[in-house]
Amino acid sequence: MAQIKDMYKKVVQDRFPDAITIDMGGQTLSYRKRVWSIFDAGENAEVEQGVRYGENPDQPAALYELVNGNITLGDVRFFDFDSGLVSRISEGDQLQVGKHPGKINLTDVDNALNILRFLDAKPACAIMKHNNPCGAAYGATPAEAFEKAFWCDRIAAFGGAVVLTRTLDVETARAMSPYYFEVVCAPDYDGAALDILKKWKNLRILQIKEIERLQKYKTKRIIDFKSLMDGGLIIQESQPFTIKEKDDLKVAQTTYKGEVYKVGRAPTDKELDDMLFGWYVESGVSSNSALFVKDGATVAIGTGEQDRVGVVEIAVFKAYTKFTDGQVFKKFGVPYAVFRLEAEKGERRMDDLKEIEEYTRAQKGGLLGSTVVSDGFFPFRDGVDAAIREGATGVIQPGGSERDFEVIQACNEADVTMVFTGQRLFKH
Repeated sequence: MAQIKDMYKKVVQDRFPDAITIDMGGQTLSYRKRVWSIFDAGENAEVEQGVRYGENPDQPAALYELVNGNITLGDVRFFDFDSGLVSRISEGDQLQVGKHPGKINLTDVDNALNILRFLDAKPACAIMKHNNPCGAAYGATPAEAFEKAFWCDRIAAFGGAVVLTRTLDVETARAMSPYYFEVVCAPDYDGAALDILKKWKNLRILQIKEIERLQKYKTKRIIDFKSLMDGGLIIQESQPFTIKEKDDLKVAQTTYKGEVYKVGRAPTDKELDDMLFGWYVESGVSSNSALFVKDGATVAIGTGEQDRVGVVEIAVFKAYTKFTDGQVFKKFGVPYAVFRLEAEKGERRMDDLKEIEEYTRAQKGGLLGSTVVSDGFFPFRDGVDAAIREGATGVIQPGGSERDFEVIQACNEADVTMVFTGQRLFKH
């Protein structure tokens, strides 16, 4: 067992070159491998090294910073940045190294920023796990944003990466300090907040000042490179930023066999706010996905499922499970699974557990009044029906299914509002 644990402590040497040049039809991009000279707690020594390892401890990896060049395709100019985020993290930006940063840590932070660049209206927080958000939220303060994101899924947040859009202050650090995370990232830190966070010696504390100007990345485009098993590449442009404001959302309408079908109830301003928020969070969720949002926070996130109704049902299941766990943890300080086991042994009152479970059912796992967000269209009404049964009052989805009329009928039968974006958000 000791040997298995040791593999997570090592820094894997890579054999990637110090520089890479990509020529695309005469347009050149120049990249430099990012190497840091930092004290690595796992190695207990000063180490000059780039990425700790890749997705697993036996996978060498490297991080490259674009240092020169650009690509123009048609009228779109890519990589048009005068500053950087994750790829330009220096030794000085690692306020506490903890363990040497690995590929997963960096990509979790990067995907959090991919989401948060759209959430600039007020303080926002995204907590990432395996390159997906397990919670994201707006707040009146950074502490409130963290709390709302955390309680969406306390279980999954364990060992995750917490990324904030505002200075991490003492109130936020105190809210975070009882729980274990791998990475915390913010544009700035109050000094006393750092002292609180550093009680976790392995915590990677990153500062990226450019987050203060994250909104400027909203419309920036990149070229995505995907390596194939045979050495080939699939190259694609990143999606354009088309949903900028509420007016870009269209009340669902379609024509089927000459008859017009339209959602009968337009969204309220509050529902539109949640729809926009949910759509932006959805941009960072692995497809096939669906999520529920309410009051500027995620309630449940379903990711990577093969069918649309299945991923809604998974999100519903997670909502009930996480809601119950949150209620137990807040009231008794232990996870739901532990409380149930102790109650079955007679060490706790089973009536306390039943009371919380009944409350969860009455609140439908916190889904009452929520909006369901889908990255692709609903091919049948069953996915929307599953959301409506749990109290969802709004739907946002791309539209474009041959059976859009059935989905519209399902909404009208329940006085549920729905908008179409006209854009799909698949992310593989």
